[in-house]
Amino acid sequence: MFNFIPLLGAQSSTSASQSLLELDGGVKVLIDVGWDERFTVSKLKSLERHIPSLSIILLTHATTSHLGAFAHCCKNFPLFTQIPIYATTPVISLGRTLLQDIYSSTPLASTVIPQDSLAESSYASGSVRLDPTLQLLLQPPTTEEIAHYFSLIHPLKYSQPHEPLPSAFSPPLNGLKITAYNAGHTLGGTIWHLQHGMESIVHAVDWNQVRENVLGGAAWLDASGGGAEVIEQLRKPTALVCSSRGAEKVSLTGGRKRRDDLLLDTIRATVAKGGTVLIPTDTSARVLELAYLLEQVWRKEHSSSGSDSPFKSTRIYLASKNVGATMRYARSMLEWMDENIAKELEADEATATTKKQHKRTDSKQAGGRDNQPTGKASGPFDFKHIKLLERRKQVDQITSAKGARVILASDTSLEWGFSKEVLRKIATDPLNLIILTGGYGTLGNVANGEGSLGSLLWSWYQERRDGVALEAGADGQNLEQVHTGGRELHIRSAERVALEGKELLTYQQFLATQRRLQNQVPMGNSATIETAADAIDETSSTSSSSSEESDPERQGKALNTSAAVANLNRNKAGLNKETLGVNVLLRQPGVYDYDVRGKKGRDQMFPFVSKRRRADDFGELIRPDDYLRAEERDDVDGHDMRDGGPNKDNKLGQKRKWGATGWEGEKGEPGSRMTNKRRQHDSSTADQRGMSNGENLTNGHVDSELDELSDTSDLEAEDVIDGPSKLVVETHSVEAHLKIAYVDFAGLHDQRSLSMLIPLIQPRKLILVGGTAEETEYLASECRQKLISASSSTAEATQNNIFTPTDGQMVYASVDTNAWTVKLSNALVKRLRWQNVRGLGVVTLMGQLAATAVDEQQPADNMSQKRQKLVKKDPEGSEVDGKSIGKTQHIAPVLDVLPPSMAAATRSVAQPLHVGDLRLADLRKILQSTGHTAEFRGEGTLLIDGLVAVRKTATGKLEVEGGGLGLPDYPARSLEGSFYAVKRKIYDGLAVIAGG
Repeated sequence: MFNFIPLLGAQSSTSASQSLLELDGGVKVLIDVGWDERFTVSKLKSLERHIPSLSIILLTHATTSHLGAFAHCCKNFPLFTQIPIYATTPVISLGRTLLQDIYSSTPLASTVIPQDSLAESSYASGSVRLDPTLQLLLQPPTTEEIAHYFSLIHPLKYSQPHEPLPSAFSPPLNGLKITAYNAGHTLGGTIWHLQHGMESIVHAVDWNQVRENVLGGAAWLDASGGGAEVIEQLRKPTALVCSSRGAEKVSLTGGRKRRDDLLLDTIRATVAKGGTVLIPTDTSARVLELAYLLEQVWRKEHSSSGSDSPFKSTRIYLASKNVGATMRYARSMLEWMDENIAKELEADEATATTKKQHKRTDSKQAGGRDNQPTGKASGPFDFKHIKLLERRKQVDQITSAKGARVILASDTSLEWGFSKEVLRKIATDPLNLIILTGGYGTLGNVANGEGSLGSLLWSWYQERRDGVALEAGADGQNLEQVHTGGRELHIRSAERVALEGKELLTYQQFLATQRRLQNQVPMGNSATIETAADAIDETSSTSSSSSEESDPERQGKALNTSAAVANLNRNKAGLNKETLGVNVLLRQPGVYDYDVRGKKGRDQMFPFVSKRRRADDFGELIRPDDYLRAEERDDVDGHDMRDGGPNKDNKLGQKRKWGATGWEGEKGEPGSRMTNKRRQHDSSTADQRGMSNGENLTNGHVDSELDELSDTSDLEAEDVIDGPSKLVVETHSVEAHLKIAYVDFAGLHDQRSLSMLIPLIQPRKLILVGGTAEETEYLASECRQKLISASSSTAEATQNNIFTPTDGQMVYASVDTNAWTVKLSNALVKRLRWQNVRGLGVVTLMGQLAATAVDEQQPADNMSQKRQKLVKKDPEGSEVDGKSIGKTQHIAPVLDVLPPSMAAATRSVAQPLHVGDLRLADLRKILQSTGHTAEFRGEGTLLIDGLVAVRKTATGKLEVEGGGLGLPDYPARSLEGSFYAVKRKIYDGLAVIAGG
């Protein structure tokens, strides 16, 4: 069974993605927890309803569209952190920096309390007057909490199948296997393959087949086979979930080189006139591609002495509040990038080594200037020309200065990052330019006021109402830049304001109402207290590792809720000390003694809860974070956040080690802990200061515009409101005169990629999500034609196998198979002869099917066994026999041995069957080990002894051609020709199954 429910992003203009997969046995898999650019909390209601029944969670990309709501769910949904989450290492690292950037940049990401909840709390307290425009905010997750949330994610690698662990409230996964494959859209982006029974599901949302500067293409095609076939693991899935975004987009002629040249020519045309170029981009995904391209071009222009390029006098800035950490992570994950990045790094290291060998000679010729780091290698993301800006005052000073410059700023939607502030400063100058790098939705959303600022500019670019300016490119083609014509541009600014007076009272009433509801209303999935000791051991062993790792703000609420539920269930079930037995020492607080005299069984000893160690087929499960080096840990203010936050050893009332005092540090020195904290804080502040001003300026050049700013504003802390607050949105109107250009740097699949790859994948059922209604319908019609021509299915069957659901609509996409479950008789099982084919057991059988009554013994617990004894010892003679308890009788199909008369007739009709897939490379090794000469000639042809040629067709069929006589030069094989020897080795590699 396989049901698919798109929770968000199906036939919608929003790019947010949330998908729910329901498998056989009640297994539910959530893929992505995306959010839109407005951070609307109401769009997460459907997700919140399914959280208590989720088994695992998979994350696809480190973008807002795929994990923007991750920290919100961890903060506000207590059960969310108890669900196992899986993602690749780049998604974990870059997603952490992305959400830290979002929550430190805008209060929009904080939870806005709904008006109905405020109205209920005000009515309950007697104050019914409520301002309808009031937007109260809950406390957002801190930087430490976000780091802790991402430390809970299990890292995975590409192409390695993994059996995940289910959540505590999930049914068994029954052999579910997940495998991550490269998606090519972002660093660590994933195409998920799920194997569950007969269901083979491929979830591919937002992928890119084209190879880029930093990222390799999606792992659809098999490179060893010439790139013409889809890899075996992703071929012919029972269901393919694919995004339809970009289905109508025509790919740019010239590919990646033409795209890069178009961007550079557009920038060159503006900076040559002294204008400013703004490129809105994300802070964790596509920014790597843009920053790498511009840095390489600027290095090349500055290294050529004869050119008069305007790039030499143009400075580049990358503005984002957490961009330093993003680039630091990018430098440590070069193995996840394209292979050319690794080659470039090796070439730079070789050049640096050569310069280091001649350093002494060069320093003498230069007059002793040996302090210049001429021999230091510069990696792909060790920027020499891009300056990193992490503070708003730095951005304000850069935008107020004159001169040509290129600014890459967060974010793409122009709703919460620095790009909105830069746009407000440069919008009035007609020499300036903003370059859009992706689609931003439809015109209808902009007209209704629901679209972002980026959507508004995208609609202006498509309308072209005020004309188009044509600039000549380097290759002679015209570059289009759309005039804005002085339109009014309304820019929203969201601020967090502290609560005072009646607003603060309303917030306190809301919190009091929530606590009262949690104390009175039991949880929906809470069960009554179990009396068996095995149930106590199970719940204790699967509980959280430590109460210190839980959310400190929610810890009291969770304890109150658990106590209320426990008291309610205890009163309902009537569980007293006699019923609980010795478990009263664990269940009831304040009980420290129990009378074991005259007790039997478990009640004779103190209840011991053994902590079980989790293990899989490869051994005991460990935490990889415990074995990281110091430089690999994620430190926030000097503390390792992978262990749940700062060290709490010396808090009041906290247990300490034997012989340690409250004023001793880790090394036993008085006051050393506070000194180390201050030293670590100073070093981290200095590190961030170096990051914000361009931390890797190896040529000793520091931007003069940032000298004064780095000495003053870096030491000034920005105002942060920690207490209760509200959201205040102000709108600023700006008369726009700048130009708008568009260069597709989204890195998503286009019409050509979708129409080419989907027929090659050959899915049995296709589910289209992640696009507008027009794009989804267009791709569905194209796929119907392609799949009909590529397969033997009828038009009606193909029509029924392509689904275009909307948000919340369930799709039944289970595999259509003709499979039945039968039982084998003991006589037939004894006659089976198993053959091993590449680790799989293969057998064929022939029998007679008959309906037989089968008695199944049901699993009986201790209570049922006791009940059986009581029935057997019943003195009055009951009609129910003790042997019949626990058994159910039903009719089941049983396959038995054929009678002798039928076996003789079927033996002559049955034909032998060859099972297996023999690779030519394996056949070559086998023949070489037996003394034959085998070598490849051409593509897909193996030549043995110069006589026999073996070819493998596209359908997997082996063709053997050649002579059967041996040559006089090969006396060892004179008795047996090469032809027969090759066929014998082929048969040995296959399972020859006779029908009789």
